[in-house]
Amino acid sequence: MHALTDLQNWYHSQCNGDWEHSSGVEIGTMDNPGWSLTIDLAGTDLESAPFPEHSYGVGLGSEANNYEWLSCKTEGKQFKAYGGPHKLEEMIKVFLEWKDRHSTPL
Repeated sequence: MHALTDLQNWYHSQCNGDWEHSSGVEIGTMDNPGWSLTIDLAGTDLESAPFPEHSYGVGLGSEANNYEWLSCKTEGKQFKAYGGPHKLEEMIKVFLEWKDRHSTPL
């Protein structure tokens, strides 16, 4: 799997002359350090698909391991992921694997 290429393909498949004007994909950095990923789901096959929160290295009872952490969830009509400085590809893969389970094939 080529995560970035597959994310680009999914994004392009959503562009219908309307969706891309108010929705999209945002990748950012955080100061702890780490990555953030927000993907708008409104108007997509994933808008109401169930997503079981996926995380490790965060929350009560987790062992402190500076960069080995990840948190992915849906909030409203968005997929949101946060992770350590080497977790961007994994965050994208979590989204893509979920997408593959719940989307109508292109």
